[in-house]
Amino acid sequence: MTEQEIRNILSINIKRYRQSRSLSQADLAEELDISVNFLCNIENGNRWISPQTLVKFATALNIEPYELFKPAEALPSDVTNTLNKCLDEAVVAVTQTLNQIRGYYLPKTKIKRKG
Repeated sequence: MTEQEIRNILSINIKRYRQSRSLSQADLAEELDISVNFLCNIENGNRWISPQTLVKFATALNIEPYELFKPAEALPSDVTNTLNKCLDEAVVAVTQTLNQIRGYYLPKTKIKRKG
């Protein structure tokens, strides 16, 4: 693997993890105390980062540093959509269960608004 290939993997993963956490470049740059321009260059594979900055990225993204070097195929293609789908399914399941409990055990009442 060449240095450029490693740099590309790093840049893709930084962007992917940033987006999966719904962080803008400005938000992440501020948290890392770097310029947006520098972050943009990192995400485009044009700049390399020091080990200290690598640790800052991992901490800010709540991951281990080695995870930034996993090839793209080792990561889900869309982390956010996968998590949201699981969350939606869980909400539906809980709602259905609560409705069943309510139907069996609680009287159905109407709530009247005041005024």
